[in-house]
Amino acid sequence: MTAYGFEWAAIARGLPYLLEGAGLTVMISSVAMVLALVLGLALAAISQAPGPVARRLVAAYVEVFRNTPLLIQIFIVYFGLPQLGVKLSPFLSGLAALVLYAAAYNTEIFRAGLEAVPHGQFEAARSAGLGELQILRYVIMPQAVRICFPALGNNLVSLVKNSSLVSTIGMVELMFVANDISFNNFRTFEIYGTAAVMYVVIVLALTRLLRAAEGRLLRAPA
Repeated sequence: MTAYGFEWAAIARGLPYLLEGAGLTVMISSVAMVLALVLGLALAAISQAPGPVARRLVAAYVEVFRNTPLLIQIFIVYFGLPQLGVKLSPFLSGLAALVLYAAAYNTEIFRAGLEAVPHGQFEAARSAGLGELQILRYVIMPQAVRICFPALGNNLVSLVKNSSLVSTIGMVELMFVANDISFNNFRTFEIYGTAAVMYVVIVLALTRLLRAAEGRLLRAPA
């Protein structure tokens, strides 16, 4: 049995392509983060509405997307929707699946944050003459965001790592590039190891940004 010979040259040859793939991973993750936050916040607000139908629809959406694997959701969007007449590119399919999956978790996080705000805040805002939308925007949401920010941060970090699954439908990002290079030069340890280091760097950078944002949020006046 011969010892494995680590080949630095394989990393050097593949590094430009891996860096390009890492940039695409950051891009699709960033877009998915923003859309998932907006959708999750909107659905959380709907879940607080007085009508039972809207609340049940939001609850059903959350249960379906939180209790099924993301990979299945990606396959349904990419392979299943064309049978219904909706054909999306690998990029849009992967993005849609990531947004819907992450938004389901964000919805629950925002909902918990909204419900954690003391009910007396609503009554005080109403007595001050604020309307429902003004209460939500200026009184409730700032407090709710402070409460749920750490959980949202963890969900965003998970989204970056879960983005690797979109490589299964041909979406060109870091994992797809790593697979392509590895299948061509058979230097699996070097290529996947480099990709793993890149994921660590991306996640650590995001974590630092989130901590800085959380610090500023906590220091901001209520």
